[in-house]
Amino acid sequence: MSPRTSEQDRRLEAIEALVCRDVGRKTQALIDANRGGLADAAAALATASRVGLITGFFVPRGDVAAPETDGPVGTALLAAALVACGVPARIAVDTPSVEAVRAAVRATAEDVTVDEIVLGEEGAIEELAKVWRQEKLSHVVAIERCGRSADGKPRNMRGVDVSPWTLPLDALFEGGDWAKLAVGDGGNEIGMGKLPPGLIAEHVPNGAEIACVTSCDHLVVAGVSNWGAYGLMAALAVLRPDWRPTIAKFLTAERDFFVTDSIVKEAGAVDGVTAQRVATVDGFGPEIHGPLVDRLGRIAWGEGAH
Repeated sequence: MSPRTSEQDRRLEAIEALVCRDVGRKTQALIDANRGGLADAAAALATASRVGLITGFFVPRGDVAAPETDGPVGTALLAAALVACGVPARIAVDTPSVEAVRAAVRATAEDVTVDEIVLGEEGAIEELAKVWRQEKLSHVVAIERCGRSADGKPRNMRGVDVSPWTLPLDALFEGGDWAKLAVGDGGNEIGMGKLPPGLIAEHVPNGAEIACVTSCDHLVVAGVSNWGAYGLMAALAVLRPDWRPTIAKFLTAERDFFVTDSIVKEAGAVDGVTAQRVATVDGFGPEIHGPLVDRLGRIAWGEGAH
């Protein structure tokens, strides 16, 4: 790619400002420490030849046990956009969240491979890592995937050990010499180990217990992880004008809602904040997500970066 222009930089900064903001999780310090991360991640992804993605966050709350809506939606749309741009993409997910990912991929109508990793199947993670190495993936992107904390266990934002429903896919993320990108919004996701030591513990409730120690090459700290995926799509449209018309088909409020609604209806996905089986994400409905996605599109196409 040729060097970025000042106009591209303005658009990338506007995209980051829109999707990387604290929505009430006390993550502003994390966002500030990672300023510029979205542009760097997108610049890396813009050179990809084959991409693997990792997602799926299971919510075991009370009488609700289901995958959450944040993660699979953005992951599927990013993967679909890459495939449509000519970059093969596949998504890895463990059994508890696999139906949500499959429903999301079906809703995109693109040919994205879904690699299911079965709970309790010995050696399954390394076996898939071997496949990914053989496929010569150039980049792997983890989006809203709970990762190892300091004691080795994945923990949700309340500090609860979710290992019974969450395989250590950190091992897959780190299982090859591919470029490693990550998107998260709370501090407990794969990739957050890239932040300065102690920062999550200092600022995020339960931070010392939940902070993920798995690092990455390029990190996006978003307000909502689906937003981070959409931010990457918008940034790719800025950096790769040849991809822009294709990405434009996927970066719309209608697509966001359709995929979200599909995984709720077809796979019983729930909002990770409210634990309700409705087409909302992290407590926000389409009246919040829709305008944000459309605004990202306007910035990416050059209609509103100033």
